[in-house]
Amino acid sequence: MTTWTPSAPAPETAEEILARAKALAPQLRERAPEIEQTGHLPADVVDMLRDTGVFRMSFGRDFGGPELTSMQQTEVVEALAYGDASAGWCAAIGSMSGAISNFLEPATAKEVFTDLDTITAGLIFPTGHAERVPGGFRLTGRWSFGSGIHHSGWVTSGAFIYQDGKPWASPDGSNSHASRQFLVPRDRVELIDNWDTTGLRGSGSCDYTITDVFVPEEHTYTFFNVKGRPGPLAQPDSFMRNLCGVPLGVARAALDHTRETVQKRVDRMTNTPWSDIFRVQVTIAECEADFHATRSGVYASAQRQWEALAGGGTPDDLTPDERASYSLAWVHAFRTSRSIVNRLYDLLQTWSINRTSPMDRWMRDTATMRQHVAASDLLLESGGAYLLGRPPKFRMSLGLVK
Repeated sequence: MTTWTPSAPAPETAEEILARAKALAPQLRERAPEIEQTGHLPADVVDMLRDTGVFRMSFGRDFGGPELTSMQQTEVVEALAYGDASAGWCAAIGSMSGAISNFLEPATAKEVFTDLDTITAGLIFPTGHAERVPGGFRLTGRWSFGSGIHHSGWVTSGAFIYQDGKPWASPDGSNSHASRQFLVPRDRVELIDNWDTTGLRGSGSCDYTITDVFVPEEHTYTFFNVKGRPGPLAQPDSFMRNLCGVPLGVARAALDHTRETVQKRVDRMTNTPWSDIFRVQVTIAECEADFHATRSGVYASAQRQWEALAGGGTPDDLTPDERASYSLAWVHAFRTSRSIVNRLYDLLQTWSINRTSPMDRWMRDTATMRQHVAASDLLLESGGAYLLGRPPKFRMSLGLVK
């Protein structure tokens, strides 16, 4: 589905993938205005991301992949977002192919993902209509927020199942309307040019439609049925865990940019170096403290979850406080990143307001990503429910109400 030719042998370790991501970040920073203006990632930028190995990092070793932990994946996304938020966002979304492979029959997964660098995009919310037919389904619908869909090879979309035009009940006996995920080749999907947003403009997160496309049964899956090798990456939320790297990478970029800028500035009224001004020192110190506390929370909660799952456990083996900390760390990462960028934007004053300033772009990017479900009050409600010993109404892993 792609004509990409690797520029170097594929990376095999987390260290090599991270090193390549960090090396690419300066080029992404330089290309950021172009990425934003284009409205999606240019083809050569996508190829450079492929060369880092980011899109293969969640494939297990049994599949021939490097099998990065959730923490390692987040570090890679963080490094790419340090260069450009939209590139980091698309990298995180596009890397879910390996996670999806765990929910397909192994033979089917190898048929679908013939290349470990295959990019998958799409929306998991079940907004489509899937009519049961012999051998599979006829899928029709419209989905929003197809981040990275312009350069994807496969599109995964959630849809409710119907039979003879009537809702098909879940086979688990709950009598709820059943839904699944459906994998469709990108060339069977029509894009709608409606992505005109405040920030993350380069992510190309447009709406898309699928009209009466046959999807064979084996190209459908649910996040409740692991068909590959069990483990920490064969979990419903595994494809979402690294997304926290985007706000963290942007906040780090804004902090480093501000510290570098301040070193070059002198107050015109008093001839005082900005680096000697109390207000400047306090603001940067506060923002650094917030960043390190937030980042530590993300990685600590992810590490605890990984340890439980790697030991053969399930999310239910985590204590309520541990489950809450994971949700709260997510929300805090997105919200604190925006807060840090806004405070630094104000600190630099008129040096921030020009469209050519990266601060302007980071302000808009963090404002936009802050609207994602990962930063919503739904997750705070979930965390609060765990802390109070109550069942959460919202599952972070799927973004679905149960």
